[in-house]
This record gives sequence, C-alpha cells and structure tokens, in this order.
Amino acid sequence: MSQTNQPMDQRTDRAPAAGADRMTGRAAEIDSPGKLATLLEEHDYLADEGLATAAFLALRMGRPLFLEGEAGVGKTELAKTLSAILSAPLIRLQCYEGLDAAQALYDWDFARQLLHLKAAEAAGVTDVRALEGEIYDRRFLIARPLLRALETRPCVLLVDEIDRADDEFEAFLLEVLSDFTISVPELGTIRAETPPVVVVTSNRTREVHEALKRRCLYHWIEHPGFEREVAILLRRLPACTEELAAEVADAAGRLRGADLVKPPGVAETLDWTEALLTLGASRLSPDLAAVTLGALLKYREDQETVRRNGLLGAALPGSAGGGRV
Repeated sequence: MSQTNQPMDQRTDRAPAAGADRMTGRAAEIDSPGKLATLLEEHDYLADEGLATAAFLALRMGRPLFLEGEAGVGKTELAKTLSAILSAPLIRLQCYEGLDAAQALYDWDFARQLLHLKAAEAAGVTDVRALEGEIYDRRFLIARPLLRALETRPCVLLVDEIDRADDEFEAFLLEVLSDFTISVPELGTIRAETPPVVVVTSNRTREVHEALKRRCLYHWIEHPGFEREVAILLRRLPACTEELAAEVADAAGRLRGADLVKPPGVAETLDWTEALLTLGASRLSPDLAAVTLGALLKYREDQETVRRNGLLGAALPGSAGGGRV
C-alpha cells in the first residue's frame, strides 16, 4: 500500500486541482452560501451563516471541510445532509485507535484468491506467471472506505472522529487527501476522476496535526442558541409543542453551563424530547425530567452531579431562575 516515511510537515498539503472546475452535478448548482443554507433547511438541517459559508466554500474550492465541536452538535449530520442534497452516496470511515492504512484503503480477498487457484489447478493450468496475474486482478480487491470514495463518482466521504485515530494515520490521510490518489503495487495507481466531497470531524479529544488542518477549511460548531435549538426540535420532531421545545431547549442550555463530563448536545436534546413525546408529554415536569434523564445525560457521573446539586430542578420552568416560558 502507498505510504510515505516523509515527516508530515514536509509533504504537499494542497490538492493539485481545486476550484469550481471540480464542481459537478448538483454541487455546481449551489451558487451561494444562502442557497446551500436553504437546501440544508429543506433537509431539516438548520445551519447558521458561518457553517453554511464554510460548507459552500468547501464545495466550491474542492477542499475538505474540517469540523470540530462537542459531540452531538451536528458534525456527522451535516455530512449526511450534504449527501442527500448532492444525491451522492455517503461513504463513512469511522476512526478509532489503531486504525491503519489497510483497514481504510483495501485488502485482498484471500479466500476467493485461494478458490481461484484451486479451480485453476483442477483445470490443469500450470502457467505460474499467468496465475499470479489473475489472482491479483481488481475483482479480488476488497475496497475499504477510502478506495471506495476514490472510485465512486460522485460521493461524500465522511472521516468521522479523526481525533480518535493515531498520528500515523493522520499522516497517511493527509497524503490521500492531497491528490486523491493511491497506489496498489499489484495494480498500479488509482486516481479519483471526480474527487469526493470530504468532511472530517473531530470531537477534540486531542489536537489534530496542524498539517492536516492546513489541507482543510475549518469550522467550529457551537451548541445552538436557544431559538435555533427550539427551531431544530420543532423541525425534526413535528409532534413536539412549542412549549415543550422551549422548555427542553432551556433546560439543556442551562445544563451545558454546569460542570458535566459530557454536556448534552443537540442529539441528546432530540433524544430527550422524543422520549418525552413517547410518554405523551406536552410540557416538561420535574417528575418526567427525572425519569427520562438517561435520554439527555449519558454518563452516570453527570446524572449524579445533576441530582446531587439540584441542577435539573433549577433548569426547569417554574423553579427559581429556571424556565423561559
């Protein structure tokens, strides 16, 4: 597999071909950040001006979009929504500690290769050179996410939670994103005819190498403000009342200011609201909040902190200092 031993900061970190000429299909029809924001909203993703502009520029300039922010603020969801807008398949590479190039690029289907050799032997084939050429044919190559992204036109490549991967994998990913080319020793060079739209996400559990960030356009996604979060809840959960959405958003916003291991993101407020709706709630009461807390806070320590310090009661409507409705 194509890898390099050059230090990361000595590599080329800019794609040779970028810009509007790489815009094809539906992406070429998006002519402004406002247009993209409208399309995102039509797919129930409410982006602020900064995020819509960053995503538009990534499409227009042909650059990867690097998104950082707390877990649950909508980084992965943006990639999914872009996939829907562009009518392009989403190819997801989930990062984790120990991920290497082989798991991200390709592997040979050894079982099928062995069956092919046995079939050739049974047929009396003795030309070793020809057999070697046959078993390293493209049909025996299993494409992993990065190779599939290079061969799929068009597509959206989501490199999710890059901060969970090792430094070595970051260096390898930078190489791939620089020219959207990989080398398979047995087959030669494979280059993307149309580079994928790339979204790289990080929860910032560690700092990502500067060279990879330089290759990308960067945007930090904040937790939404009260009004935007209410709008998200109403858009994604039509059965939700305005009163319940406001109470949930207000309570979640106040808890984000507490000293929690994992403050609730939009994903958690959606989970919480859906749980409340499943129980038939139209308003948020202390009793309902207490029994559904596991939908909002996913760490035992956070639940204990909230209960011990009475944080949930302070965040609910009708309590001292709590509630906007």
